Amino acid sequence: MFICSRNQWRSPTAEKVWRNHPQLSVRSAGTSPNARHPVSERDLQWAQAIFVMEEKHKSRLLAEFGSVLAHKPIHVLDIPDEYQYMDPDLVAELERSVGAILGIDGDTTP
Repeated sequence: MFICSRNQWRSPTAEKVWRNHPQLSVRSAGTSPNARHPVSERDLQWAQAIFVMEEKHKSRLLAEFGSVLAHKPIHVLDIPDEYQYMDPDLVAELERSVGAILGIDGDTTP
């Protein structure tokens, strides 16, 4: 599960980058009530691992969904809100950081 604030640029990019990886099933959401897809308890129950773009996203999730997240790994990627959707630098950072955390190949290009 990839999460940013408004589910506009960073988390949808992560979802697109990783959605065709044979070892993963991915979704994206936002912590804001105005997000394209606001994160729900159901999303978090579905997720085996959660990737947030900033520490503030982790804090918001824990404050609102603490009991659901008790035994779920939450990884903070430290990716600032300075990218557009599918920005090549954002794609490269997501491939590198998520791949390193999961221990899988981050090159998602065919």
